Amino acid sequence: MKDTIVLYTSPGRGHLNSMVELGKLILTYHPCFSIDIIIPTAPFVTSAGTDDYIASVSATVPSVTFHQLPPPVSGLLDTLRSPVDLPALAYELGELNNPKLHETLITISKRSNLKAFVIDFFCSPAFQVSSSTLSIPTYYYFTSGGSGLAALLYLPTLHKNTTKSFRELGSTLLNYPGLPPFPARDMAEPMHDREGKAYKGFVDTGIQMAKSAGLIVNTFELLEERAIKAMLEGQCTPGETLPPFYCIGPVVGGGNGENRGRDRHESLSWLDSKPSRSVLLLCFGSLGSFSCKQLKEMAIGLERSGVKFLWVVRAPAPDSVENRSSLESLLPEGFLDRTKDRGLVVESWAPQVEVLNHESVGGFVTHCGWNSVLEGQKMIKAVVVEEMKVGLAVTRSEEEERLVSAAELEQRVSELMDSEKGRAVKERVVEMKEAAAAAMRDGGSSRVALDNLVESFKRGCMAQLG
Repeated sequence: MKDTIVLYTSPGRGHLNSMVELGKLILTYHPCFSIDIIIPTAPFVTSAGTDDYIASVSATVPSVTFHQLPPPVSGLLDTLRSPVDLPALAYELGELNNPKLHETLITISKRSNLKAFVIDFFCSPAFQVSSSTLSIPTYYYFTSGGSGLAALLYLPTLHKNTTKSFRELGSTLLNYPGLPPFPARDMAEPMHDREGKAYKGFVDTGIQMAKSAGLIVNTFELLEERAIKAMLEGQCTPGETLPPFYCIGPVVGGGNGENRGRDRHESLSWLDSKPSRSVLLLCFGSLGSFSCKQLKEMAIGLERSGVKFLWVVRAPAPDSVENRSSLESLLPEGFLDRTKDRGLVVESWAPQVEVLNHESVGGFVTHCGWNSVLEGQKMIKAVVVEEMKVGLAVTRSEEEERLVSAAELEQRVSELMDSEKGRAVKERVVEMKEAAAAAMRDGGSSRVALDNLVESFKRGCMAQLG
């Protein structure tokens, strides 16, 4: 029987893509393994294009096998009430899936040597099944970079040190080891309620991570030196011994897999006609959507800025009346016609990796999801802007709706594309891009970490389950 590594992804195309790329990376340099990927069925996350993507990977990488868990029997997960609910629903889904996950792991172990189980950080409820019940060496794969991991590992300590919620702490500066200070209100919104399921899920995840067989991180050492140093020195887990730590990134697909089986996307053909580094990309992840009012503010800011742009627009939240509107009706009247010579608006999806690699793209507006940074939240924004120095901050208003105004977007876009400050940021991005390539080469820090991770897999006890 072949040695098998089982990967367990959380809902959301971005998390699935990153987990698949991790599996492909392992197989590229260590083809002695087979990779099994377990995917939950989440009624609250759109699966558009996922089946085609899975079929494409299965056809091109035969050592990867997918297992789709059936949807759990629960009406609680049927609707996404708001994007803020996603983390809580992801943790709830993990708990409900544990019985089927248990069965699936036993089935896999009967036909292969199950050497290790790697779980997405949103799949933390699985740790009880894999590690505590079945004694499988269980690793966490953190798709969101070293700074986010440092914050998550330190969260249980912060939880013990205060009885107040992040909402109550408001403007109080949080001092996470290895991160720049930032106000408590800048934590991701699902974290603001101390009694909420999302907050409790994150705290539990931080605790379980410290007990795992290892932490796999989608970053490289030079990009986040201070956060990585803080973790390795134990500053993020006082009183605990940090498990083995593997910075194997950047783990990013080459782009071909996500567009396989389709004609070349219109956005790439449009970019071909534009000068080098002249186009601003606006893209906010597979789950990123805005209100109609926010979309119109963004459109006004883009139009006034005069920059060339490629904008991937997702309709507002699924339960919104605006969701059923046409793309044109969501934007200011005449916007598409007035900007057609310098802008392209694409509905829902574009091949992000290929677009970001295109010579014509010179700037990127993102929600600060990690796939977008290698490929939202304000804590990561602080890291990107202040620590890595590879971005400029876009500030929301303090009014109730917390919108990014047209004037703010116009100013920041112009600053990025046409100022000395923007040029300095672009030079820093090029520097980090070269450092990332070096990390992934033979002898580079990420390749060495990957080899060490695989050796850890090989040393792991073979799980004999029954």
